[in-house]
Amino acid sequence: MMRTPLITLTVLGLAGTAFAHTGVKNMIVKARMDAMSAIGADMKTLGQMAKGATAFDRDRARSAAASIAKHAADTPALFEADEDDPKSEAKAEIWDDFADFTAKSKSLEALALELSASIAAGSDLAPAIKSLGGACQACHKVYREEK
Repeated sequence: MMRTPLITLTVLGLAGTAFAHTGVKNMIVKARMDAMSAIGADMKTLGQMAKGATAFDRDRARSAAASIAKHAADTPALFEADEDDPKSEAKAEIWDDFADFTAKSKSLEALALELSASIAAGSDLAPAIKSLGGACQACHKVYREEK
């Protein structure tokens, strides 16, 4: 099936960022990275259920989606200050087009909030992950440096 590689790549891509977050000296940048790591952890929760590595738990899946929505809602405020750190993955384009950055975050929030109420079965997870991953990539493609 095609969804297993997609789920695996999404989860691995998000989980790998945790290693890049060691040694961050700017606490504002660290807070941003922690929020993004939390989203990655929630995506991993959904991915493990979708792959069958853990049993599907509707409440846990909905909670992960709600957590993603909360972090997405908080993201614009975390980036209001134009702060930097050598470990930061944030591109300057965030502050050049903060309205677009905010819109992308609000889009992720709305999608995750919808999923937090609609995930009902394990079969809902692959499409949910694909949608969430697409929303994350829409922002990362423009505003995140690969290190």
